[in-house]
Order: sequence, then structure tokens, then C-alpha cells
Amino acid sequence: MRPLTRLPISTDVGDVSADVRRLFEELARQRPERRHQITGECLPLLDVFETHDALDLLLDLPGVAPSNIRVLVKGGVVIIAGEKDRPDQSARGSASFHLVERDFGRFARAVRIHVAIDAARASASLSNGELRVRLPKIEERRGRGLLVPVVSDAVR
Repeated sequence: MRPLTRLPISTDVGDVSADVRRLFEELARQRPERRHQITGECLPLLDVFETHDALDLLLDLPGVAPSNIRVLVKGGVVIIAGEKDRPDQSARGSASFHLVERDFGRFARAVRIHVAIDAARASASLSNGELRVRLPKIEERRGRGLLVPVVSDAVR
């Protein structure tokens, strides 16, 4: 399964803020007790690769529950949004941090897809802290001519 040399993605996705806001609101409805908390933004690392039969998006999401992730495919853009909870600091007592590098809070990643995919067969799985979104490819039909037969009214 060797990746193809052409990268069929772009991070320039235009204005998808309404879709991201809707996904965040859906997550907030699921956890109303956290609605009042202010969370920072985080940016999970993302890999995108293409095989002969699919486009795969991989995100590092250690510690994120599947219920805290939303994946939306719309208009040639894949949006992955969610929230990574900050661990409970009360177990550490009065410890003070010397270095904090791990991200917590809400996140959203959007990727524009430039290959024909079958969004109805898309799948997402979370395993060992890695989210894999698989987008099966279909044969590109745009730009191809289609001969439409012409029927005489007399024949009907």
C-alpha cells in the first residue's frame, strides 16, 4: 500500500466556521455541565495520505473519547471537531508545573478533498489514541462526456 505522489488535499477550506460552530454546539449539548467552562484551543497533528482505493486522514487524539469527536463530510471538505479534556489536577495536590506542552480544549481540523470520494461509505475509528477517517474513492466523473440519446416524439 504505497502512497501516491500527488497530494489531493488543501488546508485552504474557505469559511467553514458555521459547520464547526454547529459541531461544537452539538458537543456542548451532550455535556451541559461543561458549557460554562472556558477551554483553550488545541491542534491535533494530522496526516493525510492516498492509496489506490481510499483517502485516509489520521489524527493523534490520545485521551479523547469517541463521544467527544464529530466528523462531517460536506461540499468537498472534511471537518473533524471535538474536545480533549484536561486531566483532573486535584490528584496532584499542590504540585506546580515546570513545563506544560500538551494541548487540551476544543479542536477543529478541516481538509479540502480534491478527489472523488463516496462520502456515504466513509468511516471513522479511534484506536490507541489515533483517529482514522477513511474516505473510499470512486471513479472521477466530472469533466467526462456523457452521450445522451435523442428520441423522436414520433417514436413515443
